[in-house]
Amino acid sequence: MMTPFGRVLTAMVTPFTSENEVDYGAAEALTEYLITHGSDALVVCGTTGESPTLTWDEEYQLFQVVQKAAAGRAKILAGTGSNSTQEAIAATQKAEKLGLDGSLQVVPYYNKPPQEGLYQHFRAIAEASPDLAIMLYNVPGRTGQNLSAETVIRLAELPNVVAVKEASGNLEQVSQIRRSTPTTFGIYAGDDSLTLPILSIGGQGVVSVASHLVGIHLQEMIQAYEQGQVQRAMQIHLRLFPLFKALFVTTNPIPVKAALRLQGWSVGSARLPLVDSMADIESLLCQVMADLHLLPQA
Repeated sequence: MMTPFGRVLTAMVTPFTSENEVDYGAAEALTEYLITHGSDALVVCGTTGESPTLTWDEEYQLFQVVQKAAAGRAKILAGTGSNSTQEAIAATQKAEKLGLDGSLQVVPYYNKPPQEGLYQHFRAIAEASPDLAIMLYNVPGRTGQNLSAETVIRLAELPNVVAVKEASGNLEQVSQIRRSTPTTFGIYAGDDSLTLPILSIGGQGVVSVASHLVGIHLQEMIQAYEQGQVQRAMQIHLRLFPLFKALFVTTNPIPVKAALRLQGWSVGSARLPLVDSMADIESLLCQVMADLHLLPQA
């Protein structure tokens, strides 16, 4: 089955300095690490990348820094969605001119458009950047609105709408999308813990947070499943499951940034209104990461 962007796509964090400025050097180093540790693609300036608190100028510079560091070894997707259609079009067109591999387009948040409005929104963006592959992003827990299976199926008819990141947690909806879209249309889990279940109903992979830490293991799980080694895939899933849950014990990306700091990465804190993880969260992460041998050796 075709995989438009590969199997494991990392929703990359945005590193900040101690002065809360974007740390482009750390982003470059993290790009190198992720590519050599299981990531087929990097999603830059998505939710995990704290796009709500980045300026467009910061985002465009990040796109270019990550693209240069990747040097063609991984696909690069730009988070250029917005709840303003015109703003999303402008940002996506600018990303298209950089020669990136795709764009992640989140469901418009707060204004809660009806399904026809969602269809027209994504269609307008896709038609304004016809040479850029578009991945839809359905995350109703963040946006307050579900992108229905029927709307995804309609959008999949557009030539450059090639995939969806499904973070609704609704496997029936995923089944309906798979049943009514071409096999070339990619369905990616938007929650690490649902990667294996979504694979079982025709998904291609995951847009992952956990892949910052266990990208190689996620690759092993997906490839085991594809090769018919279902028990092996299940064992990997169950071993990683506590990490999947720990990384979402509070608002993403607070836990994953804490986990990276525990590994020695200088990624800084989250920008307000997000805050640093509390001691109990870091204690949980330490325990889970120790069990998986993810902490540096003393």
